[in-house]
Amino acid sequence: MVRHPANPGAQERGAVIALWSNARVQFISTASAPPLRVARMGEGPPLLLINGLGANLEMWKPFVRELHGRELVAFDLPGVGQSARSRWPMRMPALARLVTQLLDRLGHERIDVLGYSLGGLLAQELAHRAPDRVGRLVLCATTPGMPSVPPNPLVTMLMLSPARYYDRRLAELIVPMIAGGRTARDRRVMGAGLDARLSQPPTPIGYLHQLYAVSGWSSHPWLRHLRHPTLVVHGDRDPVVPLINGRYLAKAIPRGTLRIVRGGGHLFLLDQPAGAAPAIETFLTA
Repeated sequence: MVRHPANPGAQERGAVIALWSNARVQFISTASAPPLRVARMGEGPPLLLINGLGANLEMWKPFVRELHGRELVAFDLPGVGQSARSRWPMRMPALARLVTQLLDRLGHERIDVLGYSLGGLLAQELAHRAPDRVGRLVLCATTPGMPSVPPNPLVTMLMLSPARYYDRRLAELIVPMIAGGRTARDRRVMGAGLDARLSQPPTPIGYLHQLYAVSGWSSHPWLRHLRHPTLVVHGDRDPVVPLINGRYLAKAIPRGTLRIVRGGGHLFLLDQPAGAAPAIETFLTA
């Protein structure tokens, strides 16, 4: 069932305005989860955007400005943004099943997929579980899961807490350490990113559900069986996912290639999107 929320309040109307110009926003129910907020904009070949840990739709805004000639589809994962959280936590296979159900409701038999950070894990799982539903695959700032080269222990500890989504002062301290790149170098850019981060924070339980979904997850057993053309995009100053993980993904996936964003941190798609968007557009239209 596709529906709009009853009596949308000022916050929801504001979120639509703040998202992307001309975005079409709906709340869509699936068999696996309560209604999910879904946004679509543009015309052309469809591209599904899958968010990172705790991230909401609003955070895609800097990146989608750089893409043209496509229908962009993004959604808030359960318990994040304006999507209701699921009653029970879901592992990666269940989340991949949820995405296929969402694609069914949207009428997309096959779609290119871009996964960012945690979304890159889910994109890999989706390509593995439903290979015929995925066209081209873009994996940004992500990892093959366990085992992989971990970040600094302090960065790991900071990622375990959603505190940066609730308090601006804490965010100003924490985000530069986990983002690196331009966000750490430019306070103006960091401030703009915090506005989107704080506007629609994840629920604490929703955030814990996402941590549960990724705990112990691994694509190593089947990574070499993925047959999708795959572009791995990674910043060389990523504190959360060291670059060696991106190099491994690009080599392990048979049709994988690597694009390194020089000076890019974990949020390079958001704080310096012009450094990655052209390569992604070229790959998707090849």
